[in-house]
Amino acid sequence: MMESLRNAAKSWVAKALIFMLAASFGVWGIADVFTGYRAGALATVGREEVSAEEFNQAFNRALQQLAQQSGQAFTPEDARKLGIDRNILNNLIQSAAIDDLGKRMKLAVGDAQIVKETQANPSFHDASGKFSQTEFLGLLEANGMNEQIYLARERQAKLRAAVTDSVDGDFAASKTLIEATYRHSNEQRDARYFVIKTADGEVGLPGDDEIKKHYEDQPAAYTAPEYRSLATMTADPGVVAARIALTDADMTAGYEKYKLDYFTPEKRTVLQLTFASLDEAQKAKERISGGVDFLALAKERGVSAADATFADQARSDFFDPAVADAAFKLAEGGVSDPVKGSLATSLLKVTKISPEYQKTLEEVKDELEQRLKLERAREEIQSVYDAVEDARAAQTKFEDIAAKAGIPFKLTGLIDATGRDKDGKDIELPQKTEVLKAAFASDVGVENDALSQEDSYLWYEVREVVPSAVKPFDQVREQVKSDIIAGKVRELALEKAKKLVERARGGAALEELAKENGVEILNAQGLKRNETNAEFSSEAVSALFAVAADGFAYAPEGDGKGARVMLSQAVLLPPFDGKSEEAKTIATSLQSGSANDLLSAYLSTLQKEAGVSINETLWRQISGTLTQ
Repeated sequence: MMESLRNAAKSWVAKALIFMLAASFGVWGIADVFTGYRAGALATVGREEVSAEEFNQAFNRALQQLAQQSGQAFTPEDARKLGIDRNILNNLIQSAAIDDLGKRMKLAVGDAQIVKETQANPSFHDASGKFSQTEFLGLLEANGMNEQIYLARERQAKLRAAVTDSVDGDFAASKTLIEATYRHSNEQRDARYFVIKTADGEVGLPGDDEIKKHYEDQPAAYTAPEYRSLATMTADPGVVAARIALTDADMTAGYEKYKLDYFTPEKRTVLQLTFASLDEAQKAKERISGGVDFLALAKERGVSAADATFADQARSDFFDPAVADAAFKLAEGGVSDPVKGSLATSLLKVTKISPEYQKTLEEVKDELEQRLKLERAREEIQSVYDAVEDARAAQTKFEDIAAKAGIPFKLTGLIDATGRDKDGKDIELPQKTEVLKAAFASDVGVENDALSQEDSYLWYEVREVVPSAVKPFDQVREQVKSDIIAGKVRELALEKAKKLVERARGGAALEELAKENGVEILNAQGLKRNETNAEFSSEAVSALFAVAADGFAYAPEGDGKGARVMLSQAVLLPPFDGKSEEAKTIATSLQSGSANDLLSAYLSTLQKEAGVSINETLWRQISGTLTQ
C-alpha cells in the first residue's frame, strides 16, 4: 500500500514541502469538502496520527493554490484525477514519520530560541528596522493565527528540520560527472540527409471488408463527442458601465476623490557611496570638493556606476529617512556632507531632479470617466444579480430576463466539451473554460447557480444534449478508407527508409542512394539533442542522436507520406569550462538531485521503521479509491 503511495508522489523533492504542508494545517477559513469525515485517524505512523481533518485542510489548501496558479476552478474530482489526494496523504505520512522520530529522540526546542529568531526576522520589523509587536501580531492575524499557534508551528518546523538536516551533506558532483552531463546536453551534430516520398497510389486500395473491419476495430477514432446547446447571460461591470451617464459634478467629485492617484511626487536621481566611518567619508568629500569625480571615486572603491546610482527615486523610496532627508535638500549637482544613516555613513550627489506634478481634471478626464463608471457599475451589479435571480425563481426565460435587465444573452448551437461545433469551429463563450466544465456536468432542465468571476456573474443552462456515439459507418466510410491508406503509406515509407539505411550501413554511398531515388541531399548543422526546428522534428533528432558518429538512421516525416535517411556526420564536442555559469548550474542541479534522492530514501526508511497503517474504510469514504 505504501509503495503505491510513494510511486504516486514519485519523490520527496524538497524538505521545504514538509514545512509548506505544516503551514497549511492551520485555520485557513476554507470550506470543507469532506463534511462528515472529520473524526478518526486516517493514518497511523508509529505513535503519530494523521487525522481526516488534517488531510481535509491540506487538500482544500491545495485546491485553492491550484486555482490561484492556474486561474481556473479546481474541483475535488479534478484533483483526485491528478493524484493530488494521494500525494497529499503521502506527504502527511512522511511528516508524521519525521515527528515520530523526533519524539523518539526526545528532541526539544525552547521558546527562547524561537522568540530570538522571530525578533530577528525582517518580516516582523517596522520602518526603523526593529522588531514590532504590532507588525508581528498584525501579520499573524492576517494569516489566521495567534501567538500560540505561531509558536507551535515554529517549534514543529524546527524539530522536523533537526531530523531532516541529519541527511544534509556536501553532495559535490565530480568533475567527470559534470563534464559528461555538460557534453551530453551541449553535444551538436551535423547531418546529411534526403527525404523519400510515398504516394497513395503505391499502396493498394482497401476492400470493403478491410474498411469495415478497421471501422469496427477502432470505434474511438470514429466516435462523435457529446454535444450540448447552451444558453448564457452575463452581468459584467463593463456592460453595465456603458449605459451609465456622469454629470460634471460627478466628474469633479471623482477627481477630488482620486486626485492623489494622478499626482507624481518629486523624484531624484541620486549617487550614493557608503563608508565605514565618518572620518573616511569626510576625506572622500574633500577629494570630491577638490575636483575628483564622484563616480571615479566610486570606481576606486570597487563600486560600479550602476550600483552607486539610484535613478528616479521618490522620497519614500529611500529606506533610511536620514538619507532621504539629505538627498531632497540638495540642489541638482550638489554633493552632501557625510550623512550618518541607521546602517552606514554616506556621501550623496543629486544628478537629476524631476519636480512633482499634479495632473488636471482635463488631462485625466477619459481615464477617470471610465474608472467612475466601472465603480458605479460594480455597485449596480448586485442589483442586477438580485433582479435576475428573482426572475429565474419566477421561471422566466433567459431571453426575457436578459432583455429586461439589459445584459447580453447568447444561445450557442451544439458544441462539444472543448467549445467546438460539429464542423470543428471554435465557438466564443464568456468564461469559456469554467462554463463548459460546469455545463457538461449539468443537464437539461437543471437550474444552475451563477458562475462568478471577479465582479461578474454568468448564468447558464443546458438546452439540448446529443450523446456521444459512434458515427454511422456510411457517414465515415471515406474517412476510414483514407485512414487505412494513410497508415499503409506511412508504413511503406518507413520500410523504404529502413532498407536504404541497411544498404548504407552495408557500404552504399549516400549520394548513390539519393541518385537512385531522384532526390537531393540536404545538410543540417549544429543540431542539438533536445532542440527541434522546422526541418528536424523530435523524432528525427532522436533518431540522429541514437547512432554514433558517421552512423545512418531514419525517421518518419511529419506529413506521414515520407521518411528521411540521415547520415550523422560529425559529433561536435564543445570545450568544457568547469568555471562557466552553465557548469555551475549543472553542478548545483546534480547536487540537489543527489540530496533529494537521499532524503527520499531516508524518509522511506523512517516510515518502514515506524510502521504505517491506513484506515482504508475512511480513505475510501474520502477519496472513493483504495490506496493500494
